[in-house]
Amino acid sequence: MRAAAAIAFVTPRGEPSLIRSTTRALLEPKRLIPILLVSGSLVAAQSNYSQDALAVPLGVVMCILFVLVAPVSWRVLFPEGLEFSHGAIRLLLYGTIGAGVVLSLGAAVPKILDMGPTFLTARPILLICTALFLVGGWGLGRDIGMEEILHREKARAAALARAAEMSQLLALRSHLDPHFLFNTLNAIAEWCRQDPETAERAVFQLSDVLRAVLAGVRSPAWPLERELDLVRTVFSLHLLRDPNLFELSVQVQPELSSVPIPPMLILPLAENAVKHGPGAGHRGSIALSVARHGESVRVTLENPGPYRGPREGSDGLPTLKKRLALAYGVRASLEIASAGNATRANLEVPLSGPIPGVIT
Repeated sequence: MRAAAAIAFVTPRGEPSLIRSTTRALLEPKRLIPILLVSGSLVAAQSNYSQDALAVPLGVVMCILFVLVAPVSWRVLFPEGLEFSHGAIRLLLYGTIGAGVVLSLGAAVPKILDMGPTFLTARPILLICTALFLVGGWGLGRDIGMEEILHREKARAAALARAAEMSQLLALRSHLDPHFLFNTLNAIAEWCRQDPETAERAVFQLSDVLRAVLAGVRSPAWPLERELDLVRTVFSLHLLRDPNLFELSVQVQPELSSVPIPPMLILPLAENAVKHGPGAGHRGSIALSVARHGESVRVTLENPGPYRGPREGSDGLPTLKKRLALAYGVRASLEIASAGNATRANLEVPLSGPIPGVIT
């Protein structure tokens, strides 16, 4: 009773299934095979050097209890490993548990059952069994404990790496093409002298863009309609600077306007459509369409100029793909390819929205 109370007292918090987890670990082949070899040898010796009919069952029970009780006892008493700061109390308790289990099975039980002498119940062998209990429990318990610590540290490292990546993506999410901003500000400065009304309209539109970007940085998701408003405003600013730069066509199914998506998910595609299409000398139309495709929303953006493939050193599309993976796992897709003399980007995201609680 005292030993059980002591074990309950020192059982580490957060380990309600310690027995279950230890049993699972013992059943792994890398531990189970050596255990079976040692236990099988002891049971075989018990069978060969004992005459009592209950000798073999007793040997099996002894091996099973040794394997279960010894490592669990060690893990309960020394959850973080053996430290001398524990003093001798826990070591003494561990030794008491080992001696108690061995003597109960090797001395008390045979006496109660009126058994004859057996190999494992001989006094010299009982000392060896006690040593096997203590050393085996230490080895198995320590190995299982260190393995679990290693798994926790790996999970923690993966979580930290994920958090670092998410922080990096959060910073990149606030990205807006600096050349576009600088060119717009320069145009506004010029319009202030030549066309104050256009300059005022441009300032308001640019203010709307920046306000939306700042709001998006702080939000895990927003309605598709808000994303499209931001994209339309960016397109309008480009056309304000050069009304003949491109023709814009936008087609959106109204029922999709409330679908939640990560902020500024379509914006990089819109920036690329202008930058590598009309901005690179390919005159023509930019077409944006949003339609339902099964249980997904398909966003298609087409701009003039053939697709030249991924550009070395670019972080826009790789970042967008990372954000999609974080927000949706494998449920989202992004494909960019040539469509004749145009470039077509197809983005598909689930109607259900991004994974809850994920900042992308």
